[in-house]
Amino acid sequence: MALKALLFDLDGTLLISDPLHIAVFGEFFAERGMPYSEEVYERQIHGSHNAEIFPRLFPGEDAVALATEKEARFRDRLQPGTPPMPGAPELLDLGSAEGWAVAVVTNAPRENAEHMLRAIGLRERFEVIVIGDECSRGKPDPEPYLEAMRQLDVRPQDCIAFEDSQSGMRAAARSGAFAIGVCSGVVPDRLHEAGARATITDFTDPALPGLLDRLREPGA
Repeated sequence: MALKALLFDLDGTLLISDPLHIAVFGEFFAERGMPYSEEVYERQIHGSHNAEIFPRLFPGEDAVALATEKEARFRDRLQPGTPPMPGAPELLDLGSAEGWAVAVVTNAPRENAEHMLRAIGLRERFEVIVIGDECSRGKPDPEPYLEAMRQLDVRPQDCIAFEDSQSGMRAAARSGAFAIGVCSGVVPDRLHEAGARATITDFTDPALPGLLDRLREPGA
């Protein structure tokens, strides 16, 4: 491996956004008198994209309209000045100093992705933002990651991908990148089961510098 690119999921990886998503989905369930818990979110929603979520959870309703409403409520809750995941700006600084390319690879709608990156002050750090719904297949298919690699002109084996969900981890691992799990909402064992080669708590984890040093070495 000759490390050339860092690829980041967004929700739960570059910022802690799950509490907002959990709350908004809670409103949808409550409005319909349906039982809801964080376990429901974890098992049925986390890491999936809207085209799958809404037809499955609310059959017979207008899935597109529901998704539009849900994302508008999410954006209303996400305020400018929201902190990024600890250590994320510093890792991006390191990447810039090392000449590593960077990209965001997310199943979030583009309007949400732009809003989140602006809210955490990192929008200007990314020229490449790949949206799952704009690919023929979103995560857990590896296509969004492969598209990011194509745009950055890098090989899979020269990339690190950071993911926090099992669905996203499957996509990252299948792309051929070295997949690192960010344990912001899912326990390490589940991320390893989905293909993580290593896990960190966030980007300040003391294990991360050693991983980067090892992966910088040709042939790692």
